[in-house]
Amino acid sequence: MKRWLPFEWIAALRFLAEGRLQTGFILVGIAIGVGVIVFMSALLVGLQANFVRRVLTSQPHIQLLPPEAVARSLRTEPGVIEAATVQRPTQRVLSVDQWQMIRTEVAARPDVAVVAPTATGSALAVRGDASRSIGMSGVEPATYFSIVRVPDFIVAGEPRLDSDDILVGTELAKDLGAAVGDKISVGAAAGGRRILTIRGIFDMGNKGVNERTTFVALRTAQSLLNLIGGVTTIDVTVRDIYAAETIAQDIGRIAPVEAASWIGTNAQFFTAVRAQQLSNTLIRLFVGLSVAFGIAAVLVVSVIQRSKEIGILRAMGTRRGQILRIFLLQGAVLGFLGSLVGSSLGAGALLAWHAYARLPDGTEFFPISFDPALFVIATLVATLTGVAAAAAPALRAANMDPVEAIRG
Repeated sequence: MKRWLPFEWIAALRFLAEGRLQTGFILVGIAIGVGVIVFMSALLVGLQANFVRRVLTSQPHIQLLPPEAVARSLRTEPGVIEAATVQRPTQRVLSVDQWQMIRTEVAARPDVAVVAPTATGSALAVRGDASRSIGMSGVEPATYFSIVRVPDFIVAGEPRLDSDDILVGTELAKDLGAAVGDKISVGAAAGGRRILTIRGIFDMGNKGVNERTTFVALRTAQSLLNLIGGVTTIDVTVRDIYAAETIAQDIGRIAPVEAASWIGTNAQFFTAVRAQQLSNTLIRLFVGLSVAFGIAAVLVVSVIQRSKEIGILRAMGTRRGQILRIFLLQGAVLGFLGSLVGSSLGAGALLAWHAYARLPDGTEFFPISFDPALFVIATLVATLTGVAAAAAPALRAANMDPVEAIRG
């Protein structure tokens, strides 16, 4: 096979084979570095995806709200203020003005996926002697359940909402002593009261949410809250979750609503996500630099050890470009072989994590996907890093004077 290889490949492989101890050490170093990069990248991507999924499956990306009521000074005549002290008015349950038109305009945007009107407000749930204050959300299941995936959290019953149905959290059902099929009386401050049947019980994984949150049909909530034909919010899902703030600001400029994105309402969480991305990048950068310096150090030593051989090759007519390519090929081979072993180590570590890192109930902490692109990118980056790290030693070898190299 070797006789069919170009001269540069034959020389590069021979140099690596003769210094097998050095080659072995640097391959181990590269493999560990690539393995760490693969494992940490997959782990952090899975962790971030799990955080985002947990947050965004229980809330919309953007909420469109009616403008907040503002109190103004009473002026009896120009320049004369009747009351110097202006108190903040109570915020009544208000409907979004012209919400059908706003929904149509927002839904027509190419960066918006789903738009769902909702009617939300406080109410009192009563069953027998037990009563609890609840937050009631009137929704259209066909669209709203595409934003907040309530069916995924149902633990009893079904996620069906007819005009006399209600979905409640596990903690609220426990407090009321109720089960699927039981009836509860729901009354709102506006004076509306209905007897509703518990159609399903959900568990959002948050005790506070499970204690207060309920879902009813949109028309039921409109009737209880005295919002006939109105809605209090318009929930929006966008195609790019990280562009939600920009889209919200754009909608707020063109529509008479206040637009709040998940990025603004979860500022600390979003900061944590960005910090994870930055830490992942820094880890990969520093590990890559350590691998590059390791390759460069080994090849510098190789150039010094083989200075006489390089001088002889130059004296025999080997061109500088060929000497340059010999050492660049060594760097590429080291990077490529090390990345293959490292990718295998990273995949093994991910399999071990998947098998042993589990919660007390036996479920995994969070799903980790084996993305083939991650392994391909790791191999390409490691190979290019090897070539880049070999550049300085290769230039030194190519620029050697043959006579001085032979003399040592």
